[in-house]
Formats: sequence, structure tokens, C-alpha cells
Amino acid sequence: MSYSCGMAEFIVKDEVRKAVSTNPGFAAGLVRMHFHDCFIRGCDASVLLDSTPSNTAEKDSPANKPSLRGYEVIDHAKAKLEAVCPGIVSCADILAFAARDSVEFAGGLGYDVPAGRRDGRISLASDTRTELPPPTFNVNQLTQLFARKGLTQDEMVTLSGAHTIGRSHCSSFSNRLYNFSASSRQDPSLDPSYAALLKRQSLLKRQCPQGSTNPTLVVPMNPSSPGIADVGYYVDILSNRGLFTSDQTLLTDAETASQVEQNARDSYQWASKFADAMVKMGQISVLTGNAGEIRTNCRVVSS
Repeated sequence: MSYSCGMAEFIVKDEVRKAVSTNPGFAAGLVRMHFHDCFIRGCDASVLLDSTPSNTAEKDSPANKPSLRGYEVIDHAKAKLEAVCPGIVSCADILAFAARDSVEFAGGLGYDVPAGRRDGRISLASDTRTELPPPTFNVNQLTQLFARKGLTQDEMVTLSGAHTIGRSHCSSFSNRLYNFSASSRQDPSLDPSYAALLKRQSLLKRQCPQGSTNPTLVVPMNPSSPGIADVGYYVDILSNRGLFTSDQTLLTDAETASQVEQNARDSYQWASKFADAMVKMGQISVLTGNAGEIRTNCRVVSS
């Protein structure tokens, strides 16, 4: 592809730069979008397809709506690419490039993204229920799900570090604050002072009041440096400040706990492993050759 549309990666990077400089949160959004794309039917841009009267697409499932963001960044890049080299660069490749650029703009390591993915024609909201890890998963469930995608337990711990950037809606962790179990309202594995911070009055409204279904209430995943791809995520977990059950659970297994400790100690090693794991994730079940298509508009199937 580098031969047929040499400017592709520069054009995508320029769009990502513009978006992230306006709103740094787009970096986390695009990384997560690529992850959610690759875990469902492989990295085929199925997450970008709009719903139709007869089908609810992935993007409109509870796992992705309202939390996924950055679709317009991909749209802008696609429009520019269609103007200079029509029909060459897939939406799946654009999303893979954009995720890499986002990691870089957030202070992580850049990496080479192999290109040549083609776009899928199927997007089903129902797939999100079985193929994406919910924030309530424990370490065994996470390990098994990632293994189904060809990723090791170590790569699962490494990729979980993407939670070093971005934000979470309260509904993803409020069970840990208010109704954890029959014996404990608050999750005992959550640092009490952090729990209090999450509950406390923030100005006139609580950050995450009990029973809230307000989709606009969000908190940073890694409060000390929410916009920087660093090992603060792992440091938080070691002090029982992982936001999700699926974050804190990494301390419940000797092997994953040891990886958390290593990552917390060595930021360059984590950044390097993260780049490698992103490349591998970006190759899950890709469509090549005559499979799939190259969409003209990332939101609709072309043929």
C-alpha cells in the first residue's frame, strides 16, 4: 500500500493531530475503537458501520454507545484519502494508523503498522456481548478471551495499560462503590480513600452518585496523568486504585501481578511491549486479497 498511496499515513496522522489538539480525549477514543474493532470479526472496520433499518450495528450496542468516540476523525481522513487516491486505503487501515498515531501523541512509542487490511461487510451489535471484555471480568475470563484472539496473558496485561489514558462512564464501575456483594456494599479491593473520592461531592454534583444513569458523568481512568500513556495505570493498581474490576483483578493472580509490578517499575519496557502488542492485535483475523472490500464511506458497505 505504501507504493500505491504514499501519503496515506501522513494524511491520517494530520487528522489525528488536529483532533487530539482540540480534544486530547480523542487519543484514548481511537485506541479503544481499534481494540473494539479487532476483537469483533477481526480488524475489518466493522465498528465503523452505521446501523440500518434492518440491523443494529456494533457501534449502537451498549458496549460502544455512548462511550466510543472519534468516528468523525476517521471520516475526515477517509474523505481526504478518497480525494487523492480513491479506492486504495481501507477504513480498517485508517483506524489502525489512527490508533498508532494516538498512542504516539499521548506520549507512547510509535510503531510501524503493516497495511493491506480490507473492510468487512457485517456489523452486529449482538457480537459485542460475547467478544468484548466487560469491566466486570476477572483475570481468568480476561485471559481466556484474549487467548481466543491469539493474544497471551502477558499481552493482555500489557494491552490493559491502554487504560492509562481516557475516561470512564460511572456505570462501568459504580457497582464497586454501592452494591458490590451481599456482604459488602463497597468492593473491599478498592482503596477506601479512592472510593470516597469517586463518591464525593464534586462542586454541586457528585462525580458518581448512587443510581445515576446520567451518560455525561465521567471520571479519568488514571487520575494522576489521564492524557499521558505512562505506567501510572499499573502504579494505581498496586495501590488498589484500579478503576474497573477488570483492572484490579490483575493483582489476584501471581503471574499477572508480577507483570503489573514489572510494568510499574519499567516504563520503557512497558511502552515497547505495548507497541509490539498493538501491532499483533492489529493483525487479528484481517481480511486480505479478495475478501471484504475497500469502502468509499466508512459508515456504509460499498457493495
